[in-house]
Amino acid sequence: MPFTANRQFKAAPRLLSRARGMYYYTAEGQPVLDGTAGLWCVNAGHGRPEIVDAVAHTLAELDYAPPFQMGHPLAFAAAEKLKGILPSGFEQIFFVNSGSEAVETALKIARAYHVARGESERVWLIGRERGYHGVNFGGLSVGGMPNNKAAFGPLLGEVDHLRHTHDLDRNAFSRGQPEHGAELADDLLRIVGERGGDRIAAVIVEPMAGSTGVLPPPKGYLERLRAICSEHGILLIFDEVITGFGRLGAPFAAQRFGVTPDLITMAKGLTNGAIPMGAVAVQAPVHDALMNGPEAAIELLHGYTYSAHPAACAALIATLDIYAREKLFERARALEPYWQEAIHSLRQAPGVVDVRDIGLVGAVELAPLPGSPGARGYDVLCRGLADGLLVRVTGDAVALSPPLIVSEEEIDALVEKLRHAIAASARPSATPPDAKVI
Repeated sequence: MPFTANRQFKAAPRLLSRARGMYYYTAEGQPVLDGTAGLWCVNAGHGRPEIVDAVAHTLAELDYAPPFQMGHPLAFAAAEKLKGILPSGFEQIFFVNSGSEAVETALKIARAYHVARGESERVWLIGRERGYHGVNFGGLSVGGMPNNKAAFGPLLGEVDHLRHTHDLDRNAFSRGQPEHGAELADDLLRIVGERGGDRIAAVIVEPMAGSTGVLPPPKGYLERLRAICSEHGILLIFDEVITGFGRLGAPFAAQRFGVTPDLITMAKGLTNGAIPMGAVAVQAPVHDALMNGPEAAIELLHGYTYSAHPAACAALIATLDIYAREKLFERARALEPYWQEAIHSLRQAPGVVDVRDIGLVGAVELAPLPGSPGARGYDVLCRGLADGLLVRVTGDAVALSPPLIVSEEEIDALVEKLRHAIAASARPSATPPDAKVI
């Protein structure tokens, strides 16, 4: 099982058998409030019949179409639909099947772009400490979570990393974007000096680092990063696999923060989690640079068997229709103040060292148990499940990202269940619940 302690899970399985709206249900029928939108992806809530019907109809008409040298109408309709919510200037979209594939594709496009422009020496790829960009070799290389890499030996060589932006000394319990840390973007200038600005192909960052425990960008940080990249001809890639599709109260974080990258990777909320799908959107100049050479030549020797799968395209279109019809991006922004107050009420819970939030996402960071980092976070996960709440934990940070359909009453219930789980985990004599009940 992915990112799971398999032997531990086998001893105490946690099984979900169905889902509807804001809730999962166990095989025994116990409701579990979804505090994580599945895995950051079910933004419109579970069991949407519009998506189910669109996928079923499409599979009955066209179960599969080869994407190499062939096409199908839904792929182009899906791209056009998606283009309608992207920042200005994004004219072309390349479909893949996951966030990891989207990152791999974006990194390859970045290098290919520079080769096409006669700058083949631009091969360096710059990520950021604590960044997460999926699990393929390129994404692992630019990612900045050491534990994810430790077992796999050498990765890509021409990679460097910016400093992360986590600063508890100056920014603990910030609401929204932290006030301090814009100067950390200047760490790119260090790398430019060491590697040479004319040898760097791209910088890839999550606008808000999600999987590491929700790190909103300091005010001015992304703007400064954009300026340095532009000055040195470096492409800027925003990994919006988590932040896309309303999570921050806008279609994409690029629009929320007013900073436009050269490429955007996306997945998760693209199809509301119903069908695996990802995509890379590119600014017109990046695409146009590849459209050279003989007309019969393949411009980008890259792709996947299931790129723009008909069922995924149908799910994408149906999902974007739901977002627009129910105004879920706007709803997320309107709920943000209530959400912020609710999760910051956990500041006084025992062992809490930080609370962070932006949009409809947040994190509660706990002091680790002595000698057992991550143990307390896992304990809170199990206690939450026993009480009917699903959260996401990264080490001792509890991450929250409910579906955008969440109500104020459900926010209150989520926070109270989490408060109880945190309090129980702080009692040394407490026995963790048997996760088999889930």
